Amino acid sequence: MATKKYKKPLTVDQKISRRTFISFGAFTTLSAGAFFSWRWLYNSPKEAGGITKGAHAPLRTVLNNNEQVFRKTFSHKNLVKTYPKSMAAKQVRYNSSIGMNLKAPFNIADWKLQVQKTSGEILNITLDELKTLPKTEIIFSFKCVEGWDQISHWGGVKFADLIDHYKLHNETKLAYVGMETPDKGYYVGLDMPSATHPQTILAYEVNGRPLPVKHGAPLRLIIPVKYGIKNLKRIGSIAFSNERPRDYWAERGYDYYSGL
Repeated sequence: MATKKYKKPLTVDQKISRRTFISFGAFTTLSAGAFFSWRWLYNSPKEAGGITKGAHAPLRTVLNNNEQVFRKTFSHKNLVKTYPKSMAAKQVRYNSSIGMNLKAPFNIADWKLQVQKTSGEILNITLDELKTLPKTEIIFSFKCVEGWDQISHWGGVKFADLIDHYKLHNETKLAYVGMETPDKGYYVGLDMPSATHPQTILAYEVNGRPLPVKHGAPLRLIIPVKYGIKNLKRIGSIAFSNERPRDYWAERGYDYYSGL
């Protein structure tokens, strides 16, 4: 009968050395995997130019798949967190003037919001007419894709109230809303559920005062369920479509949906 060989227990130092070796090996393997995955993505072909551009094709596929997941779970009952006015920033961060030439004169009195109906009719709505609709205020944490956020206070007209007042219910049966600045230099495409979310407003005030020019006077979009890149300043026109409208940042490789 064979004698069972006795196995000497590992010392504390040997145990530490073994764990260190295993940890280092795992770290090296994961690091190598991450590096080669990055190289693969970096060298992968870019998507064909269209409504979305600039992103590597595998990344765009992931973004589009993520959008489908978000849209299936999206609900008007899911509201972003709001805050008391006392917490709102006194100086609201200014980040971009794309679509607004701040050096050129802009006469707010001449501005009108153009809303294109599916019938072809174009509504021309003045700021004073918008102000006759119920005013809605929201204080929330405005989030930027650059990584910063700021609690800010906005006032204006719910997009849903605009729909009701101007009888645009047929338009909301379509899948998307497109908004552009008067000079067409900046533009966004929004999925209809997000556009008609109860916290989406067409803002004409910040901190209880008329919008400054740099913040999009006379009217800008505040859509709390989206990142800042979707919050169009100085809205000039609104249109509705079953096809994705063009989107400034989606054409530059960013996520089209940009939901939070």
